[in-house]
Amino acid sequence: MSEKNLAKKSRAASPGKTQPANSGPMDVSLLERIVKLMQANDLNVVDLRDGDRRVMLQRGSVTPVLPAATQHSASQSPANSVPPPPTGGNEETQLLEIKSPMVGTFYSASSPDAKPFVGVGSEITEETDVCVIEAMKVFNNVKAECHGTIAKIMVTNGQVVEFGQVLFLVKP
Repeated sequence: MSEKNLAKKSRAASPGKTQPANSGPMDVSLLERIVKLMQANDLNVVDLRDGDRRVMLQRGSVTPVLPAATQHSASQSPANSVPPPPTGGNEETQLLEIKSPMVGTFYSASSPDAKPFVGVGSEITEETDVCVIEAMKVFNNVKAECHGTIAKIMVTNGQVVEFGQVLFLVKP
């Protein structure tokens, strides 16, 4: 259900009530109705905006919310930043990290009966799909954005992952 439809449903739930023009986003009865709609439609995050006013509700684990300007710039920058390999040290410290670009559920394959995109020992390039992350019923392919060999898979299939969580370690 889109944000607009959710907002329309919320307004339709109270046809006799009108909000004052200067009312803030903390109308408790509206928030309660939105939470009920989230539960009824199995939504984990609702982000409502009306002009310069914004209300973001999230069910489940608490994750830090970035300011709107940061969210916009983060979505346009490479999601899986690759740190430069350190000089010296042991082999473990020279592994590259592929990080989750969003909060969601990690899937190693495109469907339950498909083979995983990659496994330990798989050769990857920057354009290799390494996994899928499902967020709000949208499935997002994650690219490796680095060259090398998968050394370790840090999460399990079906696990909920956080923004920036390391998913794979890659030997360059």
